[in-house]
Amino acid sequence: MTAGRLADEFDPQPVRSTEVVHHGRVWDVVRDEVDLGDAGRHVREYVRHPGAVAVLAIDDDRRICLIQQYRHPIRTRDWEAPAGLLDVPGEPPWEAAARELHEEADLVAGRFDVLLDLRPSPGGLDEAIRVYLARDVTSVADDDRHVREAEEHGMPCVWVALDEAVAAVLEGRVQNGIVAASVLAAHVAQERGWSTLRPHDAPWPQGPDGAQRT
Repeated sequence: MTAGRLADEFDPQPVRSTEVVHHGRVWDVVRDEVDLGDAGRHVREYVRHPGAVAVLAIDDDRRICLIQQYRHPIRTRDWEAPAGLLDVPGEPPWEAAARELHEEADLVAGRFDVLLDLRPSPGGLDEAIRVYLARDVTSVADDDRHVREAEEHGMPCVWVALDEAVAAVLEGRVQNGIVAASVLAAHVAQERGWSTLRPHDAPWPQGPDGAQRT
């Protein structure tokens, strides 16, 4: 390990050829021939993803808001944090987070801070996720609530003690990757007096497409 603080190293290698193998409704499958120097050239296929945000809302009683949604690839109704794609051109990620919190949990927050950044599966997709901690949370008025469709129709929303969520993750009862990382990070952050949080508009140099979002 090199001296200094532990950190991922952004180090793009030359791509000699690229093609879209499959154009999907939400994301594409891409095939690249990448030049790894002394290790030779190799073909790698991966999912190209627009990036996403997620929100862990916490109230004054140390409870977090979770939603339950059917996810067909795993045939499971898993517990998740409100989340969504960065698919609105020009929308800052913290505004996307506020929109998703409103649409999926009928909540608005007075404060958003960056809790953590994630690369959920770097061997198979280029997705970057930024998770926000939302505080000073209040409910949306009934006449301003979002109409949910498809997997979101009738979606349950519950408030769970942070300690219970941590236990559920560690015992394997809750396996959603964003939730697992977020509740553990929130537990540590709270123990440290929230000193680990970053401003809502903190730079995101390893965000979607490697672009810095501020």
